[in-house]
Amino acid sequence: MLPETMKAVQLLGHGGLEQLAYRDVPVPTPDKGEVLIEVSACGMNNTDVWVREGAYGSDTDPATVSTWRRGRSTLEFPRIQGTDTVGTIAAVGEGVSPERVGERVIVDFSIYNRPEGDNSLADIDYIGHGRDGGYAEYTTVPAENAYVVNSDISDAELATFCCAYLTGEQMLDRARLAKGERVLVTGASGGVGSAIVQLARVRGAVPYTVTSRGKEAAMRDIGAEATVLRGEGDLVESVAAVTNDAPIDVVADLVAGPMFNDLLRILKPEGRYTTAGAISGPVVQLDLRTMYLKQLELHGSSQGTRVAFRRLVDYIEQGRIKPLLDRTYRLSEFHQAQQAFMDKSYVGKLVVVPDRKWDIVGAPYAK
Repeated sequence: MLPETMKAVQLLGHGGLEQLAYRDVPVPTPDKGEVLIEVSACGMNNTDVWVREGAYGSDTDPATVSTWRRGRSTLEFPRIQGTDTVGTIAAVGEGVSPERVGERVIVDFSIYNRPEGDNSLADIDYIGHGRDGGYAEYTTVPAENAYVVNSDISDAELATFCCAYLTGEQMLDRARLAKGERVLVTGASGGVGSAIVQLARVRGAVPYTVTSRGKEAAMRDIGAEATVLRGEGDLVESVAAVTNDAPIDVVADLVAGPMFNDLLRILKPEGRYTTAGAISGPVVQLDLRTMYLKQLELHGSSQGTRVAFRRLVDYIEQGRIKPLLDRTYRLSEFHQAQQAFMDKSYVGKLVVVPDRKWDIVGAPYAK
């Protein structure tokens, strides 16, 4: 028997952590073509914070309070956020085989709004924004978004992959990173950055990382060829030193801010720049002469395609990428978890676990 109510964290409006409320809400019912998932773990992401803060700006005013999908938002309050959902199918809606009940699944968080085979992301939305997500004991998703993963990886570890790795894979797809090429990754200790380092190695490319002091060993452990320390010395010279002046084919940037122009300088002629974030500042100075005289390509990227997500599931099952779980938090400790996330004093991912699942799922990875 399913309960009538559940614990969840609801976003009540734009603002600070006070806008996140841990409370009792009704257990959702799966509609036609949907499944109900009993959530065991859900990973945290920058998008959670930026949406809460309304930090996406507008085309004309970067300071405007705006959510994801500027000017065409599907966000309604209260909203249960959480994209990186892992759990067990507890019930199914009309048209879904009851044999799916009991499956352990990872959720493709994208709402594609386009039919299978159409890989355009122009209309994309996501679970946790356009509909309720995984910061709860139960959530509903389209059945096609719930993927069985044949792996011994634990639920908490599995919840580190979805958003970060799909975002990273799409960035590398956009930039066409190929075997033998060199890629410079900024923000490399975060979820997306650390994913890109691994995904680059899967492609046979050579990743170099930009990160803060104290994280160099962690970067080597996940596959970085060498690391440059952010904010220490001249970035262009530092990268040239660790690569022995070998060219950088691709920059995968998650930091932007004052580094942006140097990153374009670092790229070889006909190099490719790809970004899915701007944690040090979204408004940058661009000298168009650098861009056109070097024949550069600049790619914006967000989320990924169904094809890329299925590729990630294959990588997980084949053991070609590994989870980078720093620690877990109880769902009831959500404020503490998000503050730790914003402090960025970790490598990889933070994962939230419903209190009722804590002893089995969350406790082994707590700090």
